[in-house]
Formats: sequence, C-alpha cells, structure tokens
Amino acid sequence: MANYDAKTKAQDSGVQEFLETVSPPERQTDARRLVSIFKDVTGFPARLWGRTIIGFGNHADTCESGHSRESAATGFSPRKTGVVICIMPGYADVSKIFADLGQHRPGKSCLHLKRPDRAHEAALRRLIRAGFNDLAKCWPLTPA
Repeated sequence: MANYDAKTKAQDSGVQEFLETVSPPERQTDARRLVSIFKDVTGFPARLWGRTIIGFGNHADTCESGHSRESAATGFSPRKTGVVICIMPGYADVSKIFADLGQHRPGKSCLHLKRPDRAHEAALRRLIRAGFNDLAKCWPLTPA
C-alpha cells in the first residue's frame, strides 16, 4: 500500500491568528461565536485543521482502503458566503433538530449556514452534541 498523507491535518498555528484573517467582519463575529459554542458543547479546545477548519476533538479511524487517518471530531469553516459546520452524525436522524435550526442546507456530513447569526442556538447546540455523541459510539474522541 502506498503511503498516504492527509491534506487536512491539525496545525500548530493558532486559531486566534486565523480568526483575525476571516472576512467579512460579520463572518469573523460568527466564527468567534461558534468557537465559544463548539468549545462549550464538546469540552475540547479549538484547533486549526488544514488552513481553514476550526476543529474540536480528534478521532482516528481506518478507511476501507486500509489507510489510517486522524481528523477533527467536529468543527466549522468560516467562508465569505457563510459557514460550513462539520457534523459527523452518520445516518442518525437529526431531522427534528434541522426543523428547529432555521435556514440551512445540509450536505453529507456538513451543514451550510448562510446566516449563522440567524440559526437557533439551542438547536445548533443539540446538533453538535448529536453528531459528537454519534461519532463517539464508533471512535474514541480525544483532544486534538
């Protein structure tokens, strides 16, 4: 098997320095608020993964191909047009949480929020917790 080097790895550079580069200003405000929410829900500190993902917790797994990898247990990436929330609920039914969340666009293991400032915070917290708990059933979660 060929050596595999993941593109998205935990970085030594700081989250705060990255947050200073986030634009527009309202997205930076959203990102700072989300750091606080994720840290509170997961109990893990924020860590930069790759160049643009702020992750919380760590899990290691092995792909079907046999490659081992480490990745953030959950997190988000602030973008100019919104925020992408990385939730790993697998196929857990989170439709009731989505109904309470507000305007969003779900992906396979992520959630796109064009206006995170309008998302219902209690529902967002439940969603982060549901994804985190579901992932913990399959893999040990540790600080990154």
